Amino acid sequence: MQFSNFVRTFNAHSGAKELMEDMSCNPPGIDSVHRLGGGNPAIIPEVAELFRAELAKIASNPGRFDRMASTYSEPLGDARLREILADLLRDEYGWRLTSKNIALTSGSQLGFYFLFNLFGGAGPGGKRRRIIIPLCPEYIGYQGLLANKNDVVSRRSDIRKLPNRQFKYGLRMDGLEDVEDMGAIVVSRPTNPTGNVIRQSELARLDEVARARKAPLIVDNAYGLPFPGMIYVNAAPQWNENTILTMSLSKIGLPALRTGIVVANEEVTEILGRINALTQLAVGAAGAALAAPLLKNRELLRISRDLIRPFYQRKVTEAVGLCHEALSICDYYIHKPEGSMFLWLWFPGLNDNRALYRRLKARGVMILSGSEFFPGLRAPWTHSRECIRINVCGDADMVFGGLRIIGEEASRLQARAA
Repeated sequence: MQFSNFVRTFNAHSGAKELMEDMSCNPPGIDSVHRLGGGNPAIIPEVAELFRAELAKIASNPGRFDRMASTYSEPLGDARLREILADLLRDEYGWRLTSKNIALTSGSQLGFYFLFNLFGGAGPGGKRRRIIIPLCPEYIGYQGLLANKNDVVSRRSDIRKLPNRQFKYGLRMDGLEDVEDMGAIVVSRPTNPTGNVIRQSELARLDEVARARKAPLIVDNAYGLPFPGMIYVNAAPQWNENTILTMSLSKIGLPALRTGIVVANEEVTEILGRINALTQLAVGAAGAALAAPLLKNRELLRISRDLIRPFYQRKVTEAVGLCHEALSICDYYIHKPEGSMFLWLWFPGLNDNRALYRRLKARGVMILSGSEFFPGLRAPWTHSRECIRINVCGDADMVFGGLRIIGEEASRLQARAA
């Protein structure tokens, strides 16, 4: 068949595709798998029961069921959810917004595909605009969203070593204000994959630079506040007319319902509504139907605060201790876990995290190679070949067993590279 150039964006190697395949497959000949890859949230029984109860109410109410399953939502997405969320954000943070500042998408990944193409690539007169990722490593899903890979550019982070074999990435602002072809600045907070939480002062500086270049600051808030609330340090969300804040229902426990949320100025949300109508007619309403009443009575904030956040913080803290026990045979560091459900492990001298990924997969340990988390990085950086991301949602025995094998294979590769 003769394909158009559109296929080039999607027909190359994709870390996101590899991630999703590894979440469900078993390597040949392996019966027991340590699933430390992927980003599927855990099923927290109390939270799942709350959603099941709400679904039962919908099923027993013909009007609610028809609204969820038998009626198209408007282009911006379910009006009731957007109104309730706007009320909540005004009450909680004092933001001056309405439901017109909120657009829903069929998952936050699709939302980012729209946003990257709104602000990156060829602009008026053919002038190119680039998406700038100022704190690298960053989310695997930012790779490949633009047809021209040169339109996404990452900047190296500073590395600061901390006690107890931890380290933290820091934002480098030098030269950022001189980027003339800036289309948007993008950060995730907490950062996926590292669990880093950018400080309020750093967000403010990024906002200043973005405003000076007439570009938006896009903040990926999939793990942040007010829900699911997976932030373990003092922090608050930020939004203004120049900030685009994205949220999701995935990490509260509804990933299969694919409900992304974009909070932005009305010019941006209006365009997203037009894109929704052209590409899919309407956004699915199942996620909105479940979440809207739980947002209205603030129950979703309660479970985020009292159930979801403590669950993941406990898992992360437990996994850090398991790392110190299981990885003692190799040289390793753990990024300071300030949020999310992951640990980011650095093995100095490893030199080939893709080889580590393959060796671990052959032994039934599914992880993500850290090399997939440096989208748009142009200059070689040895560090990008020395890190991996693990999901710590599973039970302690499974996580420890996987970490023990990781330590064995990492130590072999470090010795070979020495």
